[in-house]
Amino acid sequence: MQTQEILTRLQSVFPQTPLSLDASQAIIVPANSIYAVCVYLKETSDLVFDSLMCLSGVDRGENLEVVYHLYSMTHFHKVTLKAQTPRTDPKVPTVSTLWRTADWHEREAYDLFGILFLGHPDLRRILMPEDWEGYPLRKDYSKEGMIKLVK
Repeated sequence: MQTQEILTRLQSVFPQTPLSLDASQAIIVPANSIYAVCVYLKETSDLVFDSLMCLSGVDRGENLEVVYHLYSMTHFHKVTLKAQTPRTDPKVPTVSTLWRTADWHEREAYDLFGILFLGHPDLRRILMPEDWEGYPLRKDYSKEGMIKLVK
């Protein structure tokens, strides 16, 4: 199944949710709807996105973004989702209850970008020390912080 077909299906199932396709052929999903969309993609028999291949944080300047790469080992198709959240209050529902691998991926995005994954069972730093200040992969992270990182 192609991304446009998946988008059309999602738009019919979630008519009140603004969903769109970006230039990279990823489906843009509002952050507060990402969990419901992921449940549908995982549990619908002709979709069965049973594998979360990757979940990454991205700093887009005004917004932070969570990118989900999903794959169906049953139907051999894939899709990319993107959820945007304001950098001033970055919150996205966890998908760790759907795909166990999201546990570590979400912790990494939290640690490096400061994105809070609501409902995550153990959201704490995974790469940086617990007392680390700031989020090293944000574009506004200070050079002094980077020097501390290297030393």
